[in-house]
Amino acid sequence: MKFKVDENLPIEIAGLLREEGHDARTVSEQHLGGSADSNIASVCQQEERALVTLDTDFADIRLYPPDQFSGIIVLRLERQDKPHLLDIFTHVMQVFSREPVKGHLWIVEEKQIRIRG
Repeated sequence: MKFKVDENLPIEIAGLLREEGHDARTVSEQHLGGSADSNIASVCQQEERALVTLDTDFADIRLYPPDQFSGIIVLRLERQDKPHLLDIFTHVMQVFSREPVKGHLWIVEEKQIRIRG
């Protein structure tokens, strides 16, 4: 799968994805830091990449209908320190083989993942 990791997440998230064989690019790598959400969303659509972000604005299905994207994964975690983010995301990646990402919105919390298609 192809992913775009937002600038509000550690770049190590992209590293975890690459280690599992995914094509992962970061917003920073593409010099998109500071871009409007709508621009990031448009780039993800053009590149057919699922977005991984902490930005809860992307959870608004009226603005970002899941069926128009290769996937949106929003991390809504109580703790956002790097070790915790990496630990939670490692568990999230295990679900990729069981649940669809493309065309879906994933809301990731500490104890659950809600998937909306």
